[in-house]
Amino acid sequence: MPHAREESRGRAVVRAGLVVVLVLAVAPGGVPAGAAVRVADPVWDELADCESGGDWRADTGNGYYGGLQIRPSTWEESDGLRFADRPDRASRREQTTVGEVIVRRQGWEAWPACARELGLSGGGGEAARE
Repeated sequence: MPHAREESRGRAVVRAGLVVVLVLAVAPGGVPAGAAVRVADPVWDELADCESGGDWRADTGNGYYGGLQIRPSTWEESDGLRFADRPDRASRREQTTVGEVIVRRQGWEAWPACARELGLSGGGGEAARE
């Protein structure tokens, strides 16, 4: 288990990554269609730690795959098939590339519980876990 100091530093990194996304999301006129969303690597690592214990090859039989626990239909809709047939068969970088598409389309509520735990979303209704 990480020391409190390390955990606190990790949370600060997550918040710093969130600032980049929020600045894009609240820009005048919103994020233009097709605009790139860049999320800092430590944010993805924290999210994967929460979702899959940091196992980028996770296939637990729960219908979600990879480090970010992405449903196959969401993977396909987010252009993941250009990398692999399922998230757990794609590299970490490929999964985070698709994750950025998901964040652009759905926001952090694609991962409702972990997004709230990490301070990436403000809560609200229970969206379907992606």
